[in-house]
Amino acid sequence: MDAPSKIGDRSTSDVVVRLRTLEGRDEWIYCHSDILVEKSKYFADRLSDNWPTCQILDSRNCVEVYCQELDFDHHVNVLRLFYVVIDGSVDDLWNGVKNALGILQVGIQLGCPQIVTACVNYLEAVPWEESEEEEILRIIPGMGSEVEPILARLQPVNLSAIRGIFISTLRFAMSSPPSLMNDLKSSAQEQLEYMVTEDDDSPLLIADDDIKSEVKDCVGRLFSRFNNLLEVYLCEPAESVDEAGKMTLFQSYLADFSWACQLLSKLEIMRVFVNSWVDASDKIVAIMQSSPTVEMIGIKLKVVEVVAKVLESIGYGTVILPTTKRLHMVKIWLPFVRITKPLIDSVMTSDDDSLEFKIDGELWQSLESTFVSILLALPSVNQAEILTEWLENEYIRYPDLTEAFEVWCYRSKVANRRLALIEGGHCAL
Repeated sequence: MDAPSKIGDRSTSDVVVRLRTLEGRDEWIYCHSDILVEKSKYFADRLSDNWPTCQILDSRNCVEVYCQELDFDHHVNVLRLFYVVIDGSVDDLWNGVKNALGILQVGIQLGCPQIVTACVNYLEAVPWEESEEEEILRIIPGMGSEVEPILARLQPVNLSAIRGIFISTLRFAMSSPPSLMNDLKSSAQEQLEYMVTEDDDSPLLIADDDIKSEVKDCVGRLFSRFNNLLEVYLCEPAESVDEAGKMTLFQSYLADFSWACQLLSKLEIMRVFVNSWVDASDKIVAIMQSSPTVEMIGIKLKVVEVVAKVLESIGYGTVILPTTKRLHMVKIWLPFVRITKPLIDSVMTSDDDSLEFKIDGELWQSLESTFVSILLALPSVNQAEILTEWLENEYIRYPDLTEAFEVWCYRSKVANRRLALIEGGHCAL
């Protein structure tokens, strides 16, 4: 039985493939015409009787192939692969994604269906690094239908699949799994926000009424579990509130609420959250006041973060509430914030390692502005009541309601004249 031909075997070669580049690189590779013709349409055409001219080099037929310097090694690799049995039994022929991409491009140029198929199968199956993915996106789309399977993992997903994964992720993100799964839950929450955020690309999902209804249901279940925890706290002795397990669970709910506010704001359905928070506010403050420990201060800080988002929705008209509820929110949360800020400031001042208590100064400023906004939208008599209490309070420095006080003074002074002008105008009509 004849021994298999080997590339570069000058003694049995009957054709020279002359690889050349514009930069002057010139390499002779001794090959065998039967293998070239079998594996490549390009070489089959060049070595056929139909080709008008045939060069002779070293007493052999010669086929010149010009290529870019960057593709030179890939051309050599393709010629070597002509002499390898590519039947799927050997997977380490490609030396990585980048090399396989180069071979694939040459394989298509030279009309090598076996090599192209093997490259496509390899690239479709192996993992890609980010830079490799970008290179694939740059090269593959213009190469024809035969390489399309490579892009399968990057194709847009149909809406039904997107909705399915969104709802499953949402339910997990608003559940209360064991603490060992907190990292998974945080990742789920981040991806939900990413799905509905418009950045350089359109949102992955535009929430319709069904999606919004599902989100509202999840928020409702989250608040139901939270309210059950509040009831447990209120029914037990004050010292039991400080138990580590309960505090961790309480803090977990607050973290979920803080994230949920961001998602609900993007979906423009903050009302469901605000109403639930308003209903729970008295219980939350009662529990916060029952334990002044340092550990509880950390939870109070999380409460402040959520309160800031709720009050912002109320203060700037995102969620419309009746006067009684807006007044109640000011009366319950203004004293809480007024007392909590000095406590947090004192812990930060006395403990250099108190990173868990650090809060963005802009949050305090934003919260102060929100209180002013809500206050100025209340009836003037209610404003007077709140401002009187503020002026007599030892914590007058924060929140600073000076702006609201000045506006109230102006409005009150000119009120009779303003209303008289309005009434006079009506009489004239």
